[in-house]
Formats: sequence, structure tokens, C-alpha cells
Amino acid sequence: MPPGVRAIKKYPNRRLYDTRTSSYITLSDVKDMVMSCEPFAVVDAKTGEDITRSILLQIILEEESAGVPMFSTQALAQIIRFYGHTMQGLMGNYLEKNIQSFIDLQSRLAENSVMNLQNPLMQNFMGGYMEQSRTLFQQMQDQMAKQAETLMGNLGAGLNPKK
Repeated sequence: MPPGVRAIKKYPNRRLYDTRTSSYITLSDVKDMVMSCEPFAVVDAKTGEDITRSILLQIILEEESAGVPMFSTQALAQIIRFYGHTMQGLMGNYLEKNIQSFIDLQSRLAENSVMNLQNPLMQNFMGGYMEQSRTLFQQMQDQMAKQAETLMGNLGAGLNPKK
């Protein structure tokens, strides 16, 4: 475990054990760590496998099941369709960068206490976010086109009869 990263062990009885506080914790406690940006890792106590992602997905599932969901059924179906697709890695990268851009925008707005959508500064922030999002999408499209071009070129080379 890297220094400064809080170690959480998950036992077969589904309980989470915080090694820093020497106590059992809940998913709600892990969510609090996420919300406070505290670095942590969850490992399977038996195998030592890093299972942080599955714990984060459990938290998302609980959040989606309670209250107002963030993702529509259609959005979730679209995400699922990218699994196993050649563009899976690119889609994940695109979503991650777009979320980071949104977080950056949110931080800038909070710093400037700008809440009025008519304010020119707010319009510039939103315009910048939209431009960055468009650029990321364009990069994804360009990469898809290059991959398709390469694939078609490789397929086409095998179709030409030799003279």
C-alpha cells in the first residue's frame, strides 16, 4: 500500500475493516472518504486483490437506487454497449476527461461565486467547457476514423487478387 493511502480490508463476511482506525466501517463511511477526497484502497483480506473499483461501483449502485438517479436507463445501456467494443478504452478516457472538465468548471464557478447565467463571465465559463467537451469528442471521432481506416486498409489488402 502506498504511503498516505488508507487501507481497508474486506472480509468474506462482507465486512469492511479500516486498518487506520482498527474498526469495522460501512459503505457509507467509504462514501464519506470519497466525498472528502481521502485516498484509500480496498483489498480482499483473503487474496490481497485490490477491489476498490467494485466497492465504488457498490456505492454508485446504492446511490442510483435511492433518491434521484444520475444516469438514465438509456445512458446506462449505452455504457454497457461499449464493454467489449474496440472503443471501450477510448470511451472510458472520454468520460473521465469530460467529468474532470466539469469538476474544473464547477471549481471555477465556486471560486468566483458566479451563479447568474446571464453574467458574461458565466457564459465564458460555459463556452469554455462546451468547447473543451467538443474538442474531446472530436479527438475521439478522429481516433475512431484512424482505427477504421487501418482496419479497412488491412482488410482491403487481403481482398486484392494478385496478378
